Amino acid sequence: MALLAHLHRFNQRHPWSHNDHYGRWIADRVAASGARHVLDVGCGTGNLAALLRRRAVTVTGLEPDPGTARVAAERFTGDSAVTVVEAGFDGRDPRRRYDAVTLVAVLHHLPLAPTLRELRRCLAPGGRLVILGCYRESGPVDRLATLPAALLNPVLGLIRHPARADAPPPHMTAPTADPLETLADVRAAAARELPGARIRRRLFWRYSLLYDAPAGSPG
Repeated sequence: MALLAHLHRFNQRHPWSHNDHYGRWIADRVAASGARHVLDVGCGTGNLAALLRRRAVTVTGLEPDPGTARVAAERFTGDSAVTVVEAGFDGRDPRRRYDAVTLVAVLHHLPLAPTLRELRRCLAPGGRLVILGCYRESGPVDRLATLPAALLNPVLGLIRHPARADAPPPHMTAPTADPLETLADVRAAAARELPGARIRRRLFWRYSLLYDAPAGSPG
């Protein structure tokens, strides 16, 4: 317990974003699909939107937290290709379809199966859904998967944020919640709502989900 407490204090002094760690991978998956118009659900302060902006024609970011949305909007002031809307997923334009939709550490804030169903409907024919999600640990496999992440976390924290921090950076201050669903729950819901989705366990308490909508008609 003393070791865990020490690691926790060390990680707080050298914070780094597990979500941003996968930002380039997400943007590359979007670019590989040929997407031109992208919806980023829960865009935060816009770190992923900035990467997507280099690869797409337009990016629409949804962010429900007012302070975080304001930071993101100010970041892209003067860039007509990026639109930040202070709204959650239910505040999107329900008529619009996108070539790609991304969610980073957002899905566990929303009802799982209904949201997956609506995300499928957000995609244009042939569109791609890219999710980086959090899951509730359950069972020995999850606990075993935690070990390398727990060991690597302070190492990468020291590399990426060598100076001691008194507070987390702005992009790590948006409201958070603990996930309720296990990875098995996510796999089961995706099998029903997103046939053919590819789900992989990732380092740092994350999983990835890739889904390509059929090319013939909207989801």
